[in-house]
Amino acid sequence: MPKISSYQELLDSFEESKPLLASRLNLDSAPKNKKMVLVCSGTGCQASDSNKIVEEFNRLIVENGLQDTLHASIAGCFGFCEKGPIVKVFPDNVFYVQVKPSDAVEIFEQHLLKNEKVARLLYEDPKQKQKIETAEHIDFYRLQKRVALRNCGLINPEKIEEYIATGGYQSLAIALTQKKPLEVIEMLKSAGLRGRGGAGFLTGKKWEFAAQYQDNEKFVVCNADEGDPGAFMDRSIMEGDSHSVIEGMTLAGYSIGAHQGYVYIRAEYPLAVERLQKALAQAREFGLLGKNILGTGFDFDIDIRLGAGAFVCGEETALIHSLQGGRGEPWTKPPFPAQSGLWSKPTLVNNVETLANVPLVMTKGPQYFSETGTKTSKGTKVFALAGKVNNVGLVEVPMGTTLREIIYEIGGGIKDGAEFKAAQTGGPSGGFIPKQFLDTPIDYESLLSIGSMMGSGGMIILSDKDCMVNMARFYLEFTVEESCGRCVPCRIGTKRLLEILTDITEGRGKESDLAELKELSQTIIDTSLCGLGQSAPNPVLSSLKYFWDEYEAHVKEKRCPSGVCKKLLRYEVVPDKCIGCTACARVCPVGCISGSAKQPHVIDQSRCIKCGACQTKCKFNAIIRY
Repeated sequence: MPKISSYQELLDSFEESKPLLASRLNLDSAPKNKKMVLVCSGTGCQASDSNKIVEEFNRLIVENGLQDTLHASIAGCFGFCEKGPIVKVFPDNVFYVQVKPSDAVEIFEQHLLKNEKVARLLYEDPKQKQKIETAEHIDFYRLQKRVALRNCGLINPEKIEEYIATGGYQSLAIALTQKKPLEVIEMLKSAGLRGRGGAGFLTGKKWEFAAQYQDNEKFVVCNADEGDPGAFMDRSIMEGDSHSVIEGMTLAGYSIGAHQGYVYIRAEYPLAVERLQKALAQAREFGLLGKNILGTGFDFDIDIRLGAGAFVCGEETALIHSLQGGRGEPWTKPPFPAQSGLWSKPTLVNNVETLANVPLVMTKGPQYFSETGTKTSKGTKVFALAGKVNNVGLVEVPMGTTLREIIYEIGGGIKDGAEFKAAQTGGPSGGFIPKQFLDTPIDYESLLSIGSMMGSGGMIILSDKDCMVNMARFYLEFTVEESCGRCVPCRIGTKRLLEILTDITEGRGKESDLAELKELSQTIIDTSLCGLGQSAPNPVLSSLKYFWDEYEAHVKEKRCPSGVCKKLLRYEVVPDKCIGCTACARVCPVGCISGSAKQPHVIDQSRCIKCGACQTKCKFNAIIRY
């Protein structure tokens, strides 16, 4: 395709590209005699050889001389990570799960040649015990609405033509040829789009602030430094639809008067970096990035900067310091980056998901976006659903969807029939949500009211087999490790919190520790320099508030109710059940079990290492764990 130099040429290229996606978009123009195979090619599925699946399909297509009627291609993340690798066949819209490279031959011969479904690879509904052919009828997808993820799993992320075929870069063309910069900002304000990276500040307002400050140079920065444990929302968007982020950044540059953008992305995301680099090169080649975009006289380009994986660089001012080549440390605000940011110039910082939403606001209008969600939280939100839930994956739901719907309908309930105990949202900065709030709508204000936060979108599900004291200790361990160390409350305060929690989980806790945890947490919140330090105690405070009984059991009884804290475990022999078979003594690795044959045995608690081998070996349930 030649370089696009005008709005009309973009419209023409859109029509030329439509056949690429006709069957996937269910267009009437879709050829009836052609089939398309899409294979998930995100990081997770690639780890399970999804690229070999694509290679195998293409080998079979070439060997059989069917290049004119069959085509196999990579796609971004389908979201249902628990069932990956996923293969989708169009126009049949058939959805195959947990596909191996060796399965490609069967799908090719049975489905693509004979038009017969491969039943064993179809998703099976765990409730109805029925095979389901299409994704739309699977509970995991039924409540979802893919907006930020609209192209993930639909297009080949390495082909700009396919992005254009979905209407890509139309919003940029409309803005550059029909809208003034302030009109674009007003559309964002009307849509009610809020930042998807943390506190949820109104995106239109943030752009407006950056536009107000006059300077000879301004910058747009995309924050792709996704550091929350278990989070992979931004990574998946970059891997599956980089062009939506590029288009969003270019719109931002036009709106605030910037001509240079930077994507700050962690180096641990090699596939996302590779696909972003390809997308940037394609956008420049097509005249959609660089000098004189679409012949309008507007110049804007984007460069990539790799982060070293510091969690604190998710905070915008620490990110800017790192971009400038300095240590990733936050500064005291004001000034805000919109006034004085990168190299002391006005700078707009938005995260990946926020920017991916922007083009849709332009093409479909503010009302399309704002009609989804709640009164104060518009649109959808992407979550990385992980932990003790059956359907681990990437989900996007309308704001206001309840926690119960996400866990039990989309997530398929708790693994191994366990009981739900809590959900942890907002990463290390968030809090624990207990079961009494399962029907709480997921929006910014509702989560804050119960002691958690939206954050970037991590959602870890915990079961009754998890210890809440230990989970609080886990998040504090992460925070201490990742603290930049600039301010004393975060550097020293979080370390002291971790020491107290460690003492409690190892049997050295005192009742006075519980009061100290509360007092110290509040001090850290009140005095830390940046938002990360101020929110670090949230896991501690929310677990104290909702799971006080577990803390008391650890401190007063020296007992972990969930049996997680190893140093608080105690194995004892029940004399009435022990027949003296000596099986436990023979399997004990440290020889701490004694007793004569056919007589009840005894465990020496001072030598026991709490490995549980004795309980596993005992056939008579004569050994219990406290």
